Amino acid sequence: MQSSSQDLKSKLKEFFGYEHFKGDQEQIIRHLIAGNNAFVLMPTGGGKSLCYQLPALVMEGTAIVVSPLISLMKNQVDAIRGFISGNEGIAHFLNSSLSRTQVNAVREDLVSGVTKLLYVAPESLTKAENIAMLKGIRISFYAVDEAHCISEWGHDFRLEYGRIREIVDEICPAPIIALTATATPKVQSDILKNLGIQDAKVFKSSFNRPNLRYEVREKNKTEEDIVRYIRSVPGKSGIIYCLSRKKVEETAGILALNGISALPYHAGLDPKTRSENQDKFLREDVQVIVATIAFGMGIDKPNVRFVMHYDIPKSLEGYYQETGRAGRDGLPADCILYYSPKDAEKLNKFILSKKGNEQEIGKHLLKEMVDFVESGVCRRKLLLGYFGENYTRDNCGSCDNCLHPHPRFDGKEHLCLVISLVKSLSDRFEAEHLANILAGNTGAMILSYRHDSCPFFGKGSERDAAFWESVVLQGVTAGLLAKDIESYGRINVTPAGEAFLKSPYSVTFVEDGSYAEGDDDDEEVEESNAGGGGGDLQLLAMLKDLRKDMAAKLRLQPWIIFGDPALEEMSIMYPTTVKALIKCHGVGDGKAAKYGRPFVELIRKYVEENEISTPDDFLMKTPGKSEDKRFIIHCIDRKMDLEDIASARDMDIDGLLGAIEKIVEAGTKLDLDYYISENIDEEVVEEISDWFRHEAASDSLEDAVRALGDYEELEIRLVRIKFLSEVAN
Repeated sequence: MQSSSQDLKSKLKEFFGYEHFKGDQEQIIRHLIAGNNAFVLMPTGGGKSLCYQLPALVMEGTAIVVSPLISLMKNQVDAIRGFISGNEGIAHFLNSSLSRTQVNAVREDLVSGVTKLLYVAPESLTKAENIAMLKGIRISFYAVDEAHCISEWGHDFRLEYGRIREIVDEICPAPIIALTATATPKVQSDILKNLGIQDAKVFKSSFNRPNLRYEVREKNKTEEDIVRYIRSVPGKSGIIYCLSRKKVEETAGILALNGISALPYHAGLDPKTRSENQDKFLREDVQVIVATIAFGMGIDKPNVRFVMHYDIPKSLEGYYQETGRAGRDGLPADCILYYSPKDAEKLNKFILSKKGNEQEIGKHLLKEMVDFVESGVCRRKLLLGYFGENYTRDNCGSCDNCLHPHPRFDGKEHLCLVISLVKSLSDRFEAEHLANILAGNTGAMILSYRHDSCPFFGKGSERDAAFWESVVLQGVTAGLLAKDIESYGRINVTPAGEAFLKSPYSVTFVEDGSYAEGDDDDEEVEESNAGGGGGDLQLLAMLKDLRKDMAAKLRLQPWIIFGDPALEEMSIMYPTTVKALIKCHGVGDGKAAKYGRPFVELIRKYVEENEISTPDDFLMKTPGKSEDKRFIIHCIDRKMDLEDIASARDMDIDGLLGAIEKIVEAGTKLDLDYYISENIDEEVVEEISDWFRHEAASDSLEDAVRALGDYEELEIRLVRIKFLSEVAN
């Protein structure tokens, strides 16, 4: 079937409501309608789906669309049915989620010729019963969506994709259109070869997404930073990617605890919950979705304003695909990646558990990702270069490396040394190996090839291996060196590099960034006691004088009003309101209301007189302890036995008392009279209370146990809690 340009535009308006095609869409559609194979490389948001949806609607027969995710199929089918109202059979999907009755309904619509688009999972396509069914219908063409899944070098490799050509030949050969948003030259070659469409016309759009801002942040108080950022963009939709299901759940919980509407999405959730959470995000009933990489493929939500990566992705292709879900409406969007070298080490250990070729590919892809993160070069230039596209601008103006440039140096002599080294070696090696030779590092690889006796060994020992590796990679970016992907990134000299060596010229390189180890998610961080100095010593002295005067007037021990850790934190945080005061260690609502006003007045006056900038009003809530606190308070209010509370929280009595002490020391009143009266004599309670009231120099439990040796430690702890609640709070 041939269609004129006008015919296609009228169908575009009729079916989709658009007046004009985007980019190469019309060319692609006309090429496919003419019965030709096509390969479409188009960034997320470029309009890939329309390239097969419109031809399917205007051509005779049914188009078979191979799609990797059930959620993706459902979205696509719903969208088509929305465009073509009144004909539910126009589009169907065929996958494991359908009942036998539903499968029969699909079959009826296919046989009758009603269905123009059939979305099918690769696993379903290979089933004998489905092959037999599809043999009996007229097929217009095959569309292989997310075609990068075909290649082992692609970020979502699916073994079942490798059988598509075989199944197509068995059913009925027809034109094939392969589509992907991410494909390096190697992946592109694999797709064309595997599908048997080497004759396909390649339609390649620019990978550049100028509206996206790229930034890498050091992992340090990551959850707090995420909460701060999201609070700074109220109501804006975003996606946070984590590598593990556990981290997805934890992060979603932290966001919810801090007043941000967020839901998790990962393969461990039941299908109904996953679907509901996805729909809530699409409907904007929830602001943030926290997900593994299972989320987002093919999701059409144009107004995602930020995409965050809590962990380093496994590949640059994956990173590009995931960040590509931001700003599909063309408006500015932020792509923020949190990085710690520890994360890369953990991923590498996981990769080492794989076998053979899969391990080598995984290591190479991760190395490319780490190089991208740690580089000081324009991130847009690196990203586009990875996909074979040359970005010529010196400064993109929208990545952290361009907005905050790293120190620069003339790399002419360094690059000459690298090129000379590569040419001198009888074999080709990866950048890391070349860097170790120049830095003079001995290791197993260096010794096995006897490169410690190479004339270039240690020639650049004034700089470390990381510097030399950066020079190599920047030489690749400049087109003077090249990576051979098929040999896992071994370095060759390009003709331009040969010319450079003969006639060197100045090349500006940048120093790479350095990243601390950052947060360690596998270890619990001990909670600070909030003491230890570091505050405003002059203010601290004034606060202690005020406390002393108040204690004398109230006939209380000074520590009962506020302990030293509380005063020290006041001297750091400068709370000028009672609300802000409550955020200080050891200060709760009751204590702040009872004693706080004179302290905040003193601090406010001090801040004004000394023109001090106070910290912003930010309180980060963390899960676990907060949940325990609420549970314990609720149970004590209900007068439950402490043993039962401890058992319900999987604690021993000592652990429970420790938690109760922290609650009370933070300023919350708890009434344990019901428990104390049943377990401790009234006289004992009075004697211990009197000691705390008149003799104790601090609220130290250790001091109390030493001074009150006639009593059990449990008795002392319980009465101390009672005293702090009634008197200090």
